[in-house]
Amino acid sequence: MVTEFDFILPRGLVDAQGIVHREGVMRLATARDEILIVKDSRARESEAYGELILLSRVITRLGEITEVVPDLLENLFTLDLSYLREFYNRINQQGTAKIAVDCPVCNNQFLAELALSGEL
Repeated sequence: MVTEFDFILPRGLVDAQGIVHREGVMRLATARDEILIVKDSRARESEAYGELILLSRVITRLGEITEVVPDLLENLFTLDLSYLREFYNRINQQGTAKIAVDCPVCNNQFLAELALSGEL
């Protein structure tokens, strides 16, 4: 059973040294991950911050960063945050980050990696 999934952010997280971190790994969420968010006062104050807390729990690596915390994710570009929300939903609901697409030329269906509109 696959429990970890690689991803590449559309823009990337820029750290304090100006290094861009785009490649990462996200694991499947557990019930404990979601329960701990409800207990966190920051999440009770802001639903949006609850998303950052959840993502920080399930992202095991972002570039060279192995300790992903909510404060770090506050610096994400909105396109990257949208990507991570969709990626989280896909792997936890469908078990894969791939989506079925139809070729507009030959009409054959194939699997492609998740991508958001507007990605570079």
